[in-house]
Amino acid sequence: MAGMSVIYIVLNVVFIAVCFALILLILLQKKSSQGLGSIAGMGSTETYWDKNKARSMEGSLEKYTKIGGTVLLVFSLVLCFVR
Repeated sequence: MAGMSVIYIVLNVVFIAVCFALILLILLQKKSSQGLGSIAGMGSTETYWDKNKARSMEGSLEKYTKIGGTVLLVFSLVLCFVR
C-alpha cells in the first residue's frame, strides 16, 4: 500500500509540472486576430507565412501545445485509475 502512494505522489507532481508547462506554452503563443471567423472558415486566405508556419517558432509552439494537451489527458486518465 505504501508503494502505491509513492507512485501516486510522483504522478501528481509530474501532472502539476505538465500543467504549468502547458500554461506556459499557451501564454507564449501569439494571439489569433481572426477570432470566431476562423472556425467558420471565413477569411481563410493562404499566405506564404501560413504555408511555412510549421517551420517557425509559432508552429513549433502549436505542436508542443498539442503534445502537452495529449500528455495532460493521458496523465489525468492514469491518475483516475491509479488511486
